[in-house]
Amino acid sequence: MDHLILSKPGKNTNCTIQLTGSKSESNRALILNALSGGRVLVKNLSSADDTVTLAGIVEEVKGESLKVKDAECATIDLPIVNIGPAGTAMRFLTAYFAVTGTEVILTGTERMKQRPIGILVDALRSLGAEIDYVEKDGFPPIQFKSSFKQKTDQVTIKGTISSQFITALLLVAPSLPHGLELKIEGELTSRPYVEMTLSMLKDAGIEHVWNDDVIRIAHQEFKDSEITIEPDWSAASYWYSIAALSDEGSVILPYLKKNSLQGDSRISSIMENFGISTEFVAEGLKLSKNGNAPTGKFFDLKDCPDLAQTIIVCSAALGHNATFTGLETLKIKETDRIAALQNELAKIGVSLNEDNKNYHLDCSGLNFPAKISIKTYEDHRMAMAFAPLALKIKELEIEEPQVVGKSYPKFWEDLKKAGFEIEE
Repeated sequence: MDHLILSKPGKNTNCTIQLTGSKSESNRALILNALSGGRVLVKNLSSADDTVTLAGIVEEVKGESLKVKDAECATIDLPIVNIGPAGTAMRFLTAYFAVTGTEVILTGTERMKQRPIGILVDALRSLGAEIDYVEKDGFPPIQFKSSFKQKTDQVTIKGTISSQFITALLLVAPSLPHGLELKIEGELTSRPYVEMTLSMLKDAGIEHVWNDDVIRIAHQEFKDSEITIEPDWSAASYWYSIAALSDEGSVILPYLKKNSLQGDSRISSIMENFGISTEFVAEGLKLSKNGNAPTGKFFDLKDCPDLAQTIIVCSAALGHNATFTGLETLKIKETDRIAALQNELAKIGVSLNEDNKNYHLDCSGLNFPAKISIKTYEDHRMAMAFAPLALKIKELEIEEPQVVGKSYPKFWEDLKKAGFEIEE
């Protein structure tokens, strides 16, 4: 389907929504399962396309039956793994294939070929991996060779780059013959995602030491263990936005934990600034309006950049001027998310202006046309962040709505459960 049209519910939003498992937790758990030879069991995997793709590849790797996935790079007689748009899978599999000496070519969509991988490849090469670029230096596709002989146990990596590079190295660290001493240079972006990785490694029997800017993981064996994936707080963020833009009503999200590994659980405290209360009840997490007007004027999102689109669009729809920082990684995501936000917010008269790493949201021209069309830029979070605008706009058209499958395949189905009208 190339578009759908959303209209707001005819009554107040009162619903219970069962979210899929966390994509972030699921993808880490799958790599741990593969590295442990199946000793680390995983329950409640995410249904996200990215996770399904990674799970399929992991199963093939464990069964040693990697097959050619498409005709790209056909001049080289090696199995080709195409992970599509799955950025996490690209980073995690780069480290996995490198240290396990799996002869394969790893590629993805055209957008994936534009997303840099050089920092991770350089780190792995310094450890002893043999990796070549097939097309353009610093970018996928990349080719792995069968030999891995560890040269050093020390790697330095900048903390301001994607935390997925750091996580990829940490996940494979216990499998390295001499372990890993990872020095993080400068301020660490998305720290909760690194903490999530270390916590899941501990659940799998892997100990670590983190002193100041150095993380040490010795060579260790994984223990028999079971990891149960929590529902996805990133997916929950869209329901916070729906609650904030609704006139009345409440939303219940079962099984979310108050003390979550997921950095995006910060949405609960952030949305207090937008008049939404979070209560943990017997049925799960309950969202409701508390009647307070928006208050926060400055939001540092360096620890939870995946929430940026949701919060910025919600703030815009409420006519709430605010300043956002910590958005440096948004330009190298599924799309340039800053440019995408600027383009689509302009359709409701709102501007997002950059000023020395700060982004100022100006809602002075806010208006809600009877109908607008939102371009999604092959980005799942653009589609879901803008969907709640249907509560303010009579007809909201979402282009390429299938992109939500990347992280939340049942998003449109769940909106119907909440009473939204959807015309395909």
